[in-house]
Amino acid sequence: MNWLLCGSEYIDDGLSFGFVYMIENTVTGKKYIGRKYFTQAGTKQVNGKKRKIRKSSDWQDYYGSNETLKREVAELGKDKFVRTILHLCKSKSECSYLETKEIFKQDALLREDFYNQWVTCKITSKHLTNLQITDITK
Repeated sequence: MNWLLCGSEYIDDGLSFGFVYMIENTVTGKKYIGRKYFTQAGTKQVNGKKRKIRKSSDWQDYYGSNETLKREVAELGKDKFVRTILHLCKSKSECSYLETKEIFKQDALLREDFYNQWVTCKITSKHLTNLQITDITK
């Protein structure tokens, strides 16, 4: 199953840094909120020196970092899970902020119908000066 954005299959246009998502187990109804970046840090050898680069991540095949969720995906099959993009983000800070906001908004740490067990967030307000929150799920 591919990533959905507003009910349609998402195709990366290269304009966003990452996204905040929700994965839902269609058998149990249990959900997971997380974030994923389209690229990841790497290095490349140029003229005998290592250079930092950004390379494509595994976002197309990603099913979260929660071990219980990953085990259930392996047991039940990918077709039993719906992956929905909640927010497209322009920076790491936007991803962190919006992921944390969604986890708290849904009370995901307190509810049994969520896989989420912890949240970490380290951002500063100056990193969010250009943040324009658009709820694309409505």
